[in-house]
Amino acid sequence: MALVTSGSGAGQVIAEVAMNGGADPNATTVRATVVQASTIFHDTPATLDKAERLIAEAAGYGSQLVVFPEAFIGGYPRGSTFGFGISISIINPKDKGKEAFRRYHAAAIDVPGPEVSRLAAMAGKYKVFLVMGVIEREGYTLYCSVLFFDPLGHYLGKHRKLMPTALERIIWGFGDGSTIPVYDTPLGKIGALICWENKMPLLRTALYGKGIEIYCAPTADSRPVWQASMTHIALEGGCFVLSANQFCRRKDYPPPPEYEFAGLGEEPSADTVVCPGGSVIISPSGEVLAGPNYEGEALITADLDLGEIVRAKFDFDVVGHYSRPEVLSLVVNDQPHLPVSFTSAAEKTPAAKSDSDATKSY
Repeated sequence: MALVTSGSGAGQVIAEVAMNGGADPNATTVRATVVQASTIFHDTPATLDKAERLIAEAAGYGSQLVVFPEAFIGGYPRGSTFGFGISISIINPKDKGKEAFRRYHAAAIDVPGPEVSRLAAMAGKYKVFLVMGVIEREGYTLYCSVLFFDPLGHYLGKHRKLMPTALERIIWGFGDGSTIPVYDTPLGKIGALICWENKMPLLRTALYGKGIEIYCAPTADSRPVWQASMTHIALEGGCFVLSANQFCRRKDYPPPPEYEFAGLGEEPSADTVVCPGGSVIISPSGEVLAGPNYEGEALITADLDLGEIVRAKFDFDVVGHYSRPEVLSLVVNDQPHLPVSFTSAAEKTPAAKSDSDATKSY
């Protein structure tokens, strides 16, 4: 299946699908879908409703794995400067940017929290492994994160974006090595990096070292050159690469003056495409299996032949027979880094399990 256009704008949610969600450990083919769709900005409940319609639709096509774009829940603040495009003077309190951040903070979700429970229920209802891009709220700091769920309705864990890009650093905190998980599932070993993290060779190598087989790459980058990066990663890692991006028009964001686009010269019209997507699925041999799509909201779906992974590793295994650990090696600090810790609490309770400890069995 190459491309299925989403009809998520209307219609009823498909009822619970009678499928095993990839529970057969002997299966050699996995049907996977990357979702190309826009957040309903500043309306997290409506975005969750939309997510359920899309998951139901993908499950109806037999998909066992569904991958959503970066920041689908909470929204990617495309075009917003949060006041930093106005002035860098301390005299200017950037009240406008602060109010924009307050609204953005309100649309983010706590992890765990009620929205996470609802996403877990969706994964269980439609019997899919779910990879969801969210804006995570911890206190008053936001993180760009990916959440993982299994078809039994369990929340597995998260990856926090290790390195926000450019102006993202104004609004998002930095992840650490404790949330770089790869989950060993009946579909294969699944993990994710977000957007330009995928251009960090050592971070990719950490995933290769954990044996990643289905490499998810939620993104906000719709440039044609992104496709080259995705193809390179598939070849380098000998893995399937699933990259999901949003397709957005100006009207998918709140109207001005509540939300204003910067850097475009003038306010774009309602139908102006501000992110054309480019979601794609690529095999370990570098073959494009589905996409890239630049036409609109869509479900991009492909059947993944897991035998392709072994065939790709025959002549290049980046952390196996093609490595030279006596010359080049990588050490990953996978411990959480907290700004405040209390010795009395450490004595009373065991250390929290890291999201990088991807040991859940099925």
